[in-house]
Amino acid sequence: MRRDIFQAIADPTRRAIIALIALQAMTPNAIAENFQTTRQAVSKHLRILTECQLVKQEQQGREIFYSLEIDKMKEIDDWLAQYRNIWETRFNQLDQLLSNLKK
Repeated sequence: MRRDIFQAIADPTRRAIIALIALQAMTPNAIAENFQTTRQAVSKHLRILTECQLVKQEQQGREIFYSLEIDKMKEIDDWLAQYRNIWETRFNQLDQLLSNLKK
């Protein structure tokens, strides 16, 4: 089953995992140490993030390291950009209105 990237980032634990591995690649055990949950629960979150291609796995010896897939994060940013433009336009209009009211 192919998951949507927005389903992946909807979960706060997965967003926290993304924030952790954005700084450096980590093993599942190192990631799990940052949460009060089981290693299996973290593995499930990592599997979902991997299915959505938000993280990638790299085998180094006997360890698997997870790192952030920056290009896929850009896809999220591109989608949000359209709304960011709308918000900025509305805030600018509000600023102009408040400025006119002060005069």
